[in-house]
Amino acid sequence: MTAFLLPLAYLVGALPLGYWLARRRGVDLRTASPYTLGLENALRRLGFGLALLAFLLDFLKGYLPLLLGRALGFSLAELLLLALAVYLGHLYPLFLRDPWPLRAKGAGVLLGLVAGLPLPPALGMVPVALGLLLYALTGYASLGALGLPLGLLLAGFLGGWGGVERLLAGGLFLLALWRYKENLGRILEGTEPKLGNPLPLPSDKQVVCAFLIHPLTLEDFWQSPRFRWLRPLVRLGLLKQAWMERISERFRPMKVGEVRGVRTADGREVLCHLISAPLLPHQIKDKPELAVKRAIQGARLAKELGATVVGLGAFWSVVGEKGKRVQEAVPGIEVTNGGAYTAGTVKAAIPQILAHFAQGGKDLKATTAAVVGANGVVAFGIARQIAPLVGKLILVGRDLERLKRAAETLRKNLERKGEAPEIQVSTEVGAIREADLIFTATSDPNPVIYPEHVKPGAWIYDEGVPPDVHPSVRGVPGVRVIPGGVVRLPGEARATLDLHFGAPDQVPACLAETMVLAAEEAFDRKSLGGELKAENIQFFVERAEALGFRVVD
Repeated sequence: MTAFLLPLAYLVGALPLGYWLARRRGVDLRTASPYTLGLENALRRLGFGLALLAFLLDFLKGYLPLLLGRALGFSLAELLLLALAVYLGHLYPLFLRDPWPLRAKGAGVLLGLVAGLPLPPALGMVPVALGLLLYALTGYASLGALGLPLGLLLAGFLGGWGGVERLLAGGLFLLALWRYKENLGRILEGTEPKLGNPLPLPSDKQVVCAFLIHPLTLEDFWQSPRFRWLRPLVRLGLLKQAWMERISERFRPMKVGEVRGVRTADGREVLCHLISAPLLPHQIKDKPELAVKRAIQGARLAKELGATVVGLGAFWSVVGEKGKRVQEAVPGIEVTNGGAYTAGTVKAAIPQILAHFAQGGKDLKATTAAVVGANGVVAFGIARQIAPLVGKLILVGRDLERLKRAAETLRKNLERKGEAPEIQVSTEVGAIREADLIFTATSDPNPVIYPEHVKPGAWIYDEGVPPDVHPSVRGVPGVRVIPGGVVRLPGEARATLDLHFGAPDQVPACLAETMVLAAEEAFDRKSLGGELKAENIQFFVERAEALGFRVVD
């Protein structure tokens, strides 16, 4: 009989009753953000009557199969097996996946399961009391829901259950713990809304975007409380970096933080969810198909979180044909690689850098400048900008033939204007040793410029993320390293994570572009692929300044 009731219990748990009820009010829960799920927000979207009915139906999904099992004389262990089957059906409805792809958690189902078990009144109150206590103490509904299966496990120990019963109760708790893991992660990171707090969703007062990041080094793993407990194991040698990297490749993207307090000059608030798939730069570069898969999953998560735009940061910006494949796979959200505003900040910063450089009595026409990464769009844009102003220009890149063609085109254009400097091309970074001014913007995951490549007194503008310049270069006498593409946010902005751009209100230009797109809804200006239109670059420079964003130089 148990073998017959287990699949039936699973099917009962899999019934999408809440979805069907919501459709009666014209609400499609398939498009709902995780932040709009839960009792409080169901009340807002569905009204008291339908929300209460949905909760009661979920309760009955858990209660009735166990009531039937009790009527048939099932043992406690068999009833707990039924409970597991019902909850599995609710969480993973394999036969009804199309109408119910949400990450349903089922607090009502859990309550029904607890009520359906033959517990003495005193023990039966333990799960409910623990759930209410956790909810009252913290204000987090997710902790209150987790208190139900945890309280059931506690009741099992207090009631002297056998090992099998405790194991099954523990399995129910672990299932719930796994399903609530994102809520728990957000609680640890301080980004989970409490009861009564405004939801981090678009509104008249707030626009919402998301930004996909990744750890630059292994140390960045420990910024998130989710992984911080692993740090001692790595330092003690019990967990090797290679193992960490293999483990990280199994993780789907997750929300790890926020950029808060951004208020534009016209009074709008911009909230940015920070989403990470914990792949290091070399993993993104060496495993392009995995990187594309994770970027697509990150864009889908951003959409679920209510973002209208998702930006691809650092090495994500070059994944999937610089975002094209990500946009094709997730058409429901706008995707940008941030290239236009990045190019705009560079364009705006270079005249100031050249002016400061010349203030020391140096003649730009007698100056040798170098551009590292000149095969790239941003770096070659720098080369075009500075070429008419310097005496000699050295272009360094990986593809010598492309460099030669680009240099020839640049030379011909400048000759027509009577401004042609001497142009040299090389694939060796050592060629920049004679340069007084160095501009670098590569996509290399490791530093490419070391002390032996730089002469004393050189100025270096580093646009690379991660930085192209090794920290030891700062020890070369007279060398000045200037970080590029950094923007100061308006308002009392701060990121909950260290994004490695100095102050908490300073972010990369690609993140700032994501915010400007969300605020202005100028989605036709987004940056996708390698082509950057001059009018889009100018748009972001002008609109960002009008909104209060400031380029750091």
